Amino acid sequence: MSSARVLFVVTSHGQKGDTGQPTGYYLPEVAHPWAILTDLGYDIDFVSPQGGQPPADGVNLTDPVNARFVADAVAQQKINNSLTPARVVPSRYAAIYYAGGHGTMWDFAENEELARIAGHIYDRGGIVGAVCHGPAGLVNIRLANGELLVKGKVVSSFTDEEEAAVKLDHVVPFLLETRLKELGAIHRKSPNFQAHVEVAERLVTGQNPASAPGVGEALAKLLAQVSVPA
Repeated sequence: MSSARVLFVVTSHGQKGDTGQPTGYYLPEVAHPWAILTDLGYDIDFVSPQGGQPPADGVNLTDPVNARFVADAVAQQKINNSLTPARVVPSRYAAIYYAGGHGTMWDFAENEELARIAGHIYDRGGIVGAVCHGPAGLVNIRLANGELLVKGKVVSSFTDEEEAAVKLDHVVPFLLETRLKELGAIHRKSPNFQAHVEVAERLVTGQNPASAPGVGEALAKLLAQVSVPA
């Protein structure tokens, strides 16, 4: 069992553009990695761009892992009182994980505070993870050497084809796969909505909700290998 801490990032944004359709963090992309890491003894905190109670999406309680997360009093207290970025002490965390949900496309990419936190964790030897639309949070992370985190690294994310399939390719402010490629990332993917996970050094990314358990497992494997100074 481990005493290391992991910081989960969730969106504060609750609407898909001007469609009137609600969104938020996608529950399975939080619950599945949370369950994997919690069972290994990792302590998980939550941060969102605005702090407080973030909006949830994909609340399907027939999934037993989702139901477990929703029933867990400690997890619910933490996520519904999420930290603001200003309250986060990056040196406390061995890893940071960006959960997806369409809301991330509006409030992750431009959040410089979150990018600084993630860059600090990575520069200290920690891990950065993201799944589905969560990699929107990766696009502005710069390391101490001035390079973009994703430059030259193999990554995955929600694909342009998947965005078109859910008819939101003209709603989101940018196409995530395209943006990552523009930043110098090497983007790899599987057919629409099939699980796909990539690990590049200490960066873990997954394509879509089906990839969330695999991202959790990959984070756990890396966490067992890294030693981040206290």
